[in-house]
Amino acid sequence: MIAKHHHPQPYKFGYEIKDHHGEQHRHEHGDGHGNVQGSYGFRDHRGIHREVHYVADHHGFRATVKTNEPGTANQDPADVQIHSNAQHALHHDNHHHHQQQQHHGYQQGYHHEGQHHF
Repeated sequence: MIAKHHHPQPYKFGYEIKDHHGEQHRHEHGDGHGNVQGSYGFRDHRGIHREVHYVADHHGFRATVKTNEPGTANQDPADVQIHSNAQHALHHDNHHHHQQQQHHGYQQGYHHEGQHHF
């Protein structure tokens, strides 16, 4: 059996979509040696947006997320940075308690008095 050697195949792709619902995009390039950089994101018709920039290489996967999505806050779990400029609405209801748990960098919500909260 003869082993075939394949030369590294760099690549690059991207797209952008805009319509009455908002816009989406993704761009990525790799050097063919396992090093990848890219970004993707969206903006909806209300102005809610998320932009993710990422790198994957011999140091692992790293991402930075910029968003104004409701319910987000600045975080830095597991080599992912989240930068939020969401408006935090304070709503207090005497009959319901909002509680969150942090578990290995992930936010977990749970049911309380018939509602599910994150």
